Amino acid sequence: MNNPYVILTESSCDLTPELVERAGAEVLPLSFTMEEKNYPHYPDGRAMSIAAFYEKMRNGATAVTAAANVAELTEGMEIHLKEGRDVLFLCFSSGLSSTRNACAIAAAELQEQYPERKICTVDTLAASGGQGLLVLAAGEMQKAGASIEEVRDFVEAEKLHMCHWFTVDDLTYLKRGGRISPTVAAVGTMLNIKPVMHVDNEGHLIPVEKARGRKAALAALLKHMRDTVTEPEAQRVMLCHTCCREEAERLRQDILAEFHPKEVLITEVGPIIGAHTGPGLMALFFMGSRR
Repeated sequence: MNNPYVILTESSCDLTPELVERAGAEVLPLSFTMEEKNYPHYPDGRAMSIAAFYEKMRNGATAVTAAANVAELTEGMEIHLKEGRDVLFLCFSSGLSSTRNACAIAAAELQEQYPERKICTVDTLAASGGQGLLVLAAGEMQKAGASIEEVRDFVEAEKLHMCHWFTVDDLTYLKRGGRISPTVAAVGTMLNIKPVMHVDNEGHLIPVEKARGRKAALAALLKHMRDTVTEPEAQRVMLCHTCCREEAERLRQDILAEFHPKEVLITEVGPIIGAHTGPGLMALFFMGSRR
């Protein structure tokens, strides 16, 4: 009989409390600093709501995110190990955060203390809804009776098929984060250029193309889905946004009409990702033949 195990992940997954419950997972908070105060971000926004976060950004506040440290991750895992549960940790992309490295260190140290327990960690090379979809799939497998090794191996096998496509409406935040130069931001703003980006096989956020205007950028997200999606009728798709719910709803209807997936989820992007993109982010996540 399989030992009981828990699926852990970080709040970079952008799952709502309801989706966390559906997955049967536990989400450990990552933190951000805004106006000289540090806040842990939980899916329920208990420290600062997502709406309040973006309102502060619109008013000129900036946010800085921080990776979880070894002590925090050790504490999050050890609670379960002490109670006799194994741990499967699905980590935020190592290409975007050092949390993955801290998690691996914590897991190695805990394995020495709890040799009878299984501690598995996976670098999902994913973020936001990409990470969230993998957590949801893992949770479904766990509920169906899959072992910790079977779920781990599934995520390892499928993670490079998890497609992430993003666009932003305001280049200011990418400039602040060093993703684009001030010159590129100024010229792009003047010409109404919207970048279309994805997360590559190393888990890095990479600009792929430029669209002239918001409508063209959103159309580009659908084009990339059209080019690479596999068996859309059998999969769950996720749209994650910052402060543009109506656009997300329209995009959901377009996806349902063209691809007929079994479900299209919409969630808000939390502060951990949103600190680097600002309001106006639209992100599309689905399984494809390649990233």
